[in-house]
Amino acid sequence: MNYLVVITARGGSKGIPKKNIKLLNGKPLIQYSIDIAKKIADKKDICFTTDSDEIIEVAQKLGLEIPFKRPAELATDTANSQDVILHGLEAYEKLNNKTYDAIVLLQPTSPFRTLEQVQDCINRYDNSIDMVVSAKQASANPYYNLYEENNGFLKPSKEGNYTRRQDCPDVWELNGAIYVINSTALRTQKIKAFSKVKKYIMSEETSIDIDTPLDWKIAEFYLQDSK
Repeated sequence: MNYLVVITARGGSKGIPKKNIKLLNGKPLIQYSIDIAKKIADKKDICFTTDSDEIIEVAQKLGLEIPFKRPAELATDTANSQDVILHGLEAYEKLNNKTYDAIVLLQPTSPFRTLEQVQDCINRYDNSIDMVVSAKQASANPYYNLYEENNGFLKPSKEGNYTRRQDCPDVWELNGAIYVINSTALRTQKIKAFSKVKKYIMSEETSIDIDTPLDWKIAEFYLQDSK
């Protein structure tokens, strides 16, 4: 089966300036994903997509080949990730004259995912499903402590006669670390509409996703605490 590894790294980070190349424990944030990508795929099968010349320079120093710069229309705040992935998929299929059965998406904001976890997700995937996605057990539960507003009043997001949290059905939160996506499904339907999705459970620690300055501090604390 042919896999294309995709790493998405837009340049216009607002919460943490230059987040994708900011040093975390002495390494640019993108390096954590690049190091894993190089262990599971040949360089020609790694699509690093960014709109930033500065990020491209760092990625090249880390050993990647960057044959194109992401178009500006796919680097705005309103651009969606599916269009970005499809652009990379089509570009690399043309570049390498081959068809990719699936995409392994590694977002730079998940530096603590492990090589073993990525390989486990790939091993769980087959062409009969739409996607394997990493997840963690959600800290909140729609049957217990999540509410929606209706006519000015709060009501439970999901109805259920549960008086203890531990009696509620398990709820899973996608952590953004690993996606193994069926290329045909990606081309024919929206990711949100996928119906054949399997989860891969990750720990709270390896699920750390860096989006805000507080997330960055949590990541630094975790690194310090794990030494």
